This record gives sequence, structure tokens and C-alpha cells, in this order.
Amino acid sequence: MDKRLLQKGIQRVFLGIAAAFTGPVVLMQAFQNEDHPWFWPVFGIGAFLAALAIGLGFWGIRLLLDGLLGPKKKERDQ
Repeated sequence: MDKRLLQKGIQRVFLGIAAAFTGPVVLMQAFQNEDHPWFWPVFGIGAFLAALAIGLGFWGIRLLLDGLLGPKKKERDQ
């Protein structure tokens, strides 16, 4: 068990959870103000945060598994 990888994994998962709540809120604000000149920048930020939440979630889970089970060995190393 690698504590450093576990800490990184937990940190990434929590950042992903924060982005998972922030992204939809920003997107909702963008869609409520479609006629505003700042619609596209706010929409872009919200879409980026939503995609970041998905990426950080997968990355964090992978780090958690590597920390708990050890890194995945390649077939030629077996």
C-alpha cells in the first residue's frame, strides 16, 4: 500500500467532486442568460469544469487503485 498515491488519489477525487458541483451551476447560469454577451465565455468555463470533473474522477480512482493494489504490471514483466 502506497500512502503517497492514496493521498493523491483522494485529493483528485475530492477536486473532481467539487468540479462536479461547480460545473453544472456555471452551465445553468449561462443558459439562464443566453442573450447576454458573456454567454459563450461562461458556457465554455462551465463545459470545461464539467469535463474536468469527469477526468479528475477517473484519474483519482486510478490513483486510489494503484495505491491500494500496486501499479499494474505489464504482460512482458510477468
